[in-house]
Amino acid sequence: MADWHRFNVTNGDVDLATFSYGTPGESTPDKPVVLLVHGWPDTHHLWDLVAPRLAEHFRVYAYDTRGFGDSTRPVAVESYRLDALAQDMLAVCHAVNPDGKTHIVAHDWGSVQAWETVTTAGADDVIASFTSVSGPNLDYLGEWARAKMARPTPRGVAQALSQVASSAYTAFFQVPGASDLFFRTFGSDRVWTEFLHLVEGTPRENARFGPTLREDMISGLKLYRANIRGKLANPEPRPTRVPVLEVVNDRDIALRPAIYERTHTHADRLWRKRTATGHWLPYTNPGYLADTAIEFIETIAGGAPVSPNTIDRARVDGPARELIGKLAVVTGAGSGIGRETAYALADLGAELVLADIDLDSAEETAIACKAKGVPATAYRLDVSDTDAVTRFADDVRAAHGVADIVVNNAGVALAGSALAASDEQVDRLLAINLRGVISGSRAFGRQMAERGVGGHIVNLASAAAFTLSRDLGLYSASKAGVLMFSESLRAELAEHRVGVTAICPGIVHTNITANTEYAGAADESAAREKVDKFYQKRNFTPDRVARDIVAAIAKNKAVVPVTPEAEFGYRVYRFFPWAARIGARQKIAG
Repeated sequence: MADWHRFNVTNGDVDLATFSYGTPGESTPDKPVVLLVHGWPDTHHLWDLVAPRLAEHFRVYAYDTRGFGDSTRPVAVESYRLDALAQDMLAVCHAVNPDGKTHIVAHDWGSVQAWETVTTAGADDVIASFTSVSGPNLDYLGEWARAKMARPTPRGVAQALSQVASSAYTAFFQVPGASDLFFRTFGSDRVWTEFLHLVEGTPRENARFGPTLREDMISGLKLYRANIRGKLANPEPRPTRVPVLEVVNDRDIALRPAIYERTHTHADRLWRKRTATGHWLPYTNPGYLADTAIEFIETIAGGAPVSPNTIDRARVDGPARELIGKLAVVTGAGSGIGRETAYALADLGAELVLADIDLDSAEETAIACKAKGVPATAYRLDVSDTDAVTRFADDVRAAHGVADIVVNNAGVALAGSALAASDEQVDRLLAINLRGVISGSRAFGRQMAERGVGGHIVNLASAAAFTLSRDLGLYSASKAGVLMFSESLRAELAEHRVGVTAICPGIVHTNITANTEYAGAADESAAREKVDKFYQKRNFTPDRVARDIVAAIAKNKAVVPVTPEAEFGYRVYRFFPWAARIGARQKIAG
């Protein structure tokens, strides 16, 4: 167990077992005070793996909320109402930091209690900041649900039904006899440890429970019975002036991300971070949670700046855009599909790191992204230089943090005879199109896997990867390599919750067509002009590809043929390969 030292705080007839972390009597009056609040069915031991990291920066305290651990267990259900729990929290804040403001980090029902506390009149005189993990404001939740039903849309109804399904267990918790018996029978350390490991991959050794787990499970059910029906039926949302960071977990088994979309209407100062993590973040990803809390608290407290700063991009100033708080890297961002993808990601609120071999064009894209209200930084990068790609990934991590989204888009084209192409042409093609994608995926993929909270890699392949053509053999080989590599990498990174998508556009008019080399062509300029005019007439623009890229990230798709001819070619090659081979004999350029 962690280095906790107990004392008691009294609020009325309830004694709250309160704990300081570290050496008793250690004098650190200059450090900010942080109070950690657990949820159901945990105790202060939920924070055993988070507290040591926080204690390097802050004075750290935790307590067992009423009904849990070594604190008083009231019998009456009404004793667990949120207003009483908020008074408990304020009493602990006054006890651990009587002359200053306390930073709250809270999880699950601890976060629900903290929401009640920070929306209590005068809370901003006592609480300096609130990091909310997997626990909504129940009044805001009720308001959200009523709005979805009052003005139903297909998307809104789907969101509401998804949350109802995720919260179905709470109906069972409302039945005292059945739910109490269930946890009296199955509420053991071993069963709960295996449950957490099964539902979100929590390392078994990370699950930290006190000796009162079974009793905590049963008495903690009164939280549900005392609060949920009343709050959801008659929500009374109140504002807060306390700075709030919402840590939203996309894989939360109990809470869907959509339920937080109205928080900005009540919180004056709101930040949001969203990752592919599960409900029990303090157990499963304690290092990430600790670092996130440290950065936020240091930002609010005005202490030593944490580098790199990832909090600034998480600020919510209005309706939260889908990718707020995310960092996206796009190569080949100076034009075409890369530039339009950068614009699409900027529209969704992501911070952009934009790389191109032509730095001026990348700068132009960055300026346009900044005009959309997001940070954007341009870098010069030659993706054919493997060492340069590795240095670039390291530089991005040092200056901006670990990327959440990486789009390996940079590429060139080579058409004509494979036999007539020079070795230099072949080497350049493969170095940029294939090795560049592999290098970028490996460099950024390692960082994502090490961080442990997911991410997404998008690799630009092509319909040429599965559409056979005598004039595109070398180009097709490079893009088929991208496709197969992406599919394989997706399997490798799945355990790290990192998605990988291969995007396969067909005939899209970009500046690549105007710069394509035609090996063995009698008149290369004429061949290039002919194909470029055809692509112009086809008029499938890069912004349409960018929309599919963004959708693929959101839905974690594996392979996305973009244009109609790409979708047709994908199916022909899979189901009628003989027809694809016959079609490949037709020449597309002179």
